[in-house]
Amino acid sequence: MGNVYSYGFNDFQAIAAGAAVLASGGGGSYHDACAILQELNYLGWRGTVTVRDYDGATDACVLAIMGSPDAADGLTLSAVRNCVNNTVAALQAATGMRTGAFIPVEIGPINSLVPLIGAAMSGGIWVVNGDGAGRAVPELPQTTFTGKPALAPCPAALASDAPSPAEVESAVLGASTAARVETLAGGVVGGFGGYAGIAMWPSNAGNGYALSGSYIPGTLEQARALGQRMLESAAPLSTAAVAAGIQDITGRTARPVLTNFYITAVTQSTSSASLDSGIIRLDNAQDPARSTETHYLYNLNENLIMYSASSTTPDIIAPDSICYYSESTGRGFSNASDDLARYFDPATGRSTGNMVSVIFVRTAPQLYNTPGVLASFAALLRDIGYAGGMPPA
Repeated sequence: MGNVYSYGFNDFQAIAAGAAVLASGGGGSYHDACAILQELNYLGWRGTVTVRDYDGATDACVLAIMGSPDAADGLTLSAVRNCVNNTVAALQAATGMRTGAFIPVEIGPINSLVPLIGAAMSGGIWVVNGDGAGRAVPELPQTTFTGKPALAPCPAALASDAPSPAEVESAVLGASTAARVETLAGGVVGGFGGYAGIAMWPSNAGNGYALSGSYIPGTLEQARALGQRMLESAAPLSTAAVAAGIQDITGRTARPVLTNFYITAVTQSTSSASLDSGIIRLDNAQDPARSTETHYLYNLNENLIMYSASSTTPDIIAPDSICYYSESTGRGFSNASDDLARYFDPATGRSTGNMVSVIFVRTAPQLYNTPGVLASFAALLRDIGYAGGMPPA
């Protein structure tokens, strides 16, 4: 069964910090994750959550917050708690199962914490040490959960963050594929205000506890170990040290691609499906007029592709991860507006002076080899204008 961990408050902080790097620009706002943890600390929570491999005998589901990080700007602990409670209640009503374990859909500052906070506030529920991507992903089809026919995506429940049962808005979706769930859920999430809780891929006796073998194991502990290294350092780690740490902890190739650049332009918008899309410009000088090297990073919540202005060959292409880190702050961050504001001032349209780095991290082999995942990433890249080849395994 592997190692069994008991994560407390300090571990939650480390997971948020590590996930903010590993998530490839998505998975929710690190700024919001820190604020949520401050609330949890203020409430005096001093418990622990059990984190371990899936046992193949517990009713479980994938649990997340879905939608636009900017729509969820200022996400609070009560909003997360309400989303979890409302969504799990809707799934349990639809399936009759009594959920005993949660697993994150992806790695991210918010979406790694959501199952942990749900378990911390539910009592008796534990969390699976893994996720479906080893990074954050724009859409549900880009996860390993899609690779096992026995693990059907539905019933899939979505619910708002309303504080009382009378105010809760919820929907239970039925569809044969995660791609159809994504399409249907986009409209529902938009109707809820741009974000919602989602619980899906139920694993129970009816499908032989099909979560077994369908996720990437160990990724929560990897995020925690990376975050702990950063939090325990007296000074910000170098980009090279963070890349080396990622490779050491995950076993996946990692290397700096850009070190100590500046974000000099940001273009962001939110789609009708509640996804934030944008282009980030990075220069090697704070004043772009003095820059001798420029790169453009295209994102759909998560970073998908990065180009050099002087090359026709992309720097990095998803599903490989395009990870943010800053030697100025010693932290990673996401494409959420409140995270980017520390590095780019939208009021002035200029860099704040805080430097940023970009780290390449090879995609987890299980994600790359899941049928349909590479094609799903390729479709997203075509939508933003890239029709070239995909990275090799």
